[in-house]
Amino acid sequence: MTGTPDLFQQTGYRAVIGLEVHLQLNTRSKLLSPCPADYHGAEPNSFTDPVSLGLPGTLPVLNAEALELALRFGLGLNCTVEGVTQFHRKHYFYPDSAKNFQLSQWDRPVAHGGFLEVEGGRIGITRAHLEEDAGKLLHPAYAPYSELDLNRAGTPLIEMVTEPDIKSGPHARAFLETVQAIARALGVSFASPEEGQMRCDVNISVHKPGEPWGTKVEVKNLNSFRSVERAISYEWQRQARRLAAGETISQDTLGWDEGGGKTFLMRTKEGEADYRYMAEPDLPELHITPEWVAAVRSRMPELPAEKQERYLAAGLRESDARTVSMDVHLSRFLDGALAAGQAPIQKLANWLLSEVPGVLDEGETLEKAALRPEHLAELVALVESGDLTGRSAKDLLPDVVQGRSPRALAEERGLLGQAGAGELEAAVDAAIAADPDTAAQVRGGNKKAINALFGAVMKATGGKANPGQVRELLTQRLEG
Repeated sequence: MTGTPDLFQQTGYRAVIGLEVHLQLNTRSKLLSPCPADYHGAEPNSFTDPVSLGLPGTLPVLNAEALELALRFGLGLNCTVEGVTQFHRKHYFYPDSAKNFQLSQWDRPVAHGGFLEVEGGRIGITRAHLEEDAGKLLHPAYAPYSELDLNRAGTPLIEMVTEPDIKSGPHARAFLETVQAIARALGVSFASPEEGQMRCDVNISVHKPGEPWGTKVEVKNLNSFRSVERAISYEWQRQARRLAAGETISQDTLGWDEGGGKTFLMRTKEGEADYRYMAEPDLPELHITPEWVAAVRSRMPELPAEKQERYLAAGLRESDARTVSMDVHLSRFLDGALAAGQAPIQKLANWLLSEVPGVLDEGETLEKAALRPEHLAELVALVESGDLTGRSAKDLLPDVVQGRSPRALAEERGLLGQAGAGELEAAVDAAIAADPDTAAQVRGGNKKAINALFGAVMKATGGKANPGQVRELLTQRLEG
């Protein structure tokens, strides 16, 4: 949040910002039919069925897994999820809507009235509801027409709407990162913007302090957190310039040109009445009881905020606790390493966050690597016990990442059987104390003089000490 331009100071206008976030759910089938939902990479229109094609005479059957995930996500957003929920037909006439309506929820969403605490301040959650996705229009460069792919049609979405509590682009980004972390931790969605599994619309208006809110515009289909930040900044400044020049803002739906860094007009914004909501006659009302909610809550995994508190209580540095808790793969790995019970949490996190990424192959991720949590714990424990130097451990790490046991590797290479950490430190301190003149020479810049002290330490330890560790400790003592 720090270091960002204060657009209120620059423009004299305050912004009112809210987000609409769509998450594609991790279900095996679509929202209203048994048609498989994992269409990514498939040939166009190969993941369809009569329901997703909107053929006459078809009847919807609600996906129970999608409903479970929606309830779980609502609880993760601190929402109210009890009461009656209902589906409605939302009518609009676009080519990507085979039925000319979308099954969604209007005044009875699955979840409502929640909030999230993020950097920059609390953001309220107005509602989170289930709906089916539309198809996708393709615009080939070689043809004067568009093509329609209905693979995506009918896949289950959660649409989440915030209160207008967002103060800036960075505040919006912090919120989206938190939502993504919650969705992944709960297994609700992969929430990958790059693959279209997390999409965001921005509603923004500006006004002078003390004056009524201005006319809002909606910036549609932003597919990266960076785009959300940039679009908010651009619209804030654009609207402020127009109002300062005596012009008006119309309620439009805008697109975002990432390359040009600016918005463009798509269409005049529809209002609620334009959608002609009507209750879905083929799906009954659903009564979400307290007992049902309790059962869903009992199956929920740990939330990122809960992980962060647990890591802090275990002694992890605050910045590292946040980094790990926000990444489901990092937290799962760290928990696995902690379960081995061999090394302290901060030492494990140091290696996990600093050393391991440096030896992964290009494009390789932690979840796909052969590195095992217990092996990282074993490597760190060997260093902590003094059986292995930090330098030797780093040399072993590329092979450990490939699935090898660090102890077995160290034995193969003759790196074990060293002096214990306490014995070695005592020997180093004794050698320095016994030869203060040589120690002074090293501190004065004579690097070669350290060899005399090195020999004294090796003699005192009967040759058991690891040479690299001896030099490392001598350097630490003499040069800081």
